[in-house]
Amino acid sequence: MAILKIARMGHPVLLQKCEPVVDPGAPEIRRLVADMMETMEDAAGAGLAAPQVHVPLRLFVFRVSAGRVQEDLEDVPMGNTVLINPDVELLGEERVLGWEGCLSIPGMRAAVPRAGRVRYRGVDCDATPVERVVSGFHARVVQHENDHLDGILYPMRMRDFSLFGFNEELVRAGAV
Repeated sequence: MAILKIARMGHPVLLQKCEPVVDPGAPEIRRLVADMMETMEDAAGAGLAAPQVHVPLRLFVFRVSAGRVQEDLEDVPMGNTVLINPDVELLGEERVLGWEGCLSIPGMRAAVPRAGRVRYRGVDCDATPVERVVSGFHARVVQHENDHLDGILYPMRMRDFSLFGFNEELVRAGAV
């Protein structure tokens, strides 16, 4: 496995709509997923989308650690997971503000409105269907990573730029 180079904000691959994965079980897709998992772990990230590693395909990896789970029956810890050719459905009209960061925008965070619950579908590397209804942090990370597949970065979802800043400054101000 290998640690992959992460695309930074401003790189064109981050702003394009990605192509579907034709063969989820192909050796090059399995290798990409393994490398993305290793890269996500090395960077202590919660998720990583293929365009963030310069590959414009519709897949992302993510994890939900026990420390991130909210008191909610649909928000449970989940180990490293891949979702290929995802379809994410927002459930309900309510939007919840939550702090997000991104490996492609290092050192910064913002409060981003997201749906509190989502249903997602896709497949894994064995082409096994994956479908879940989730909420809390799990729903947030899936929405964040799925946005990358459509060329959307979290600042594009923001409504209040007073809730956007450098990590150190936000901590010093007691915002996060």
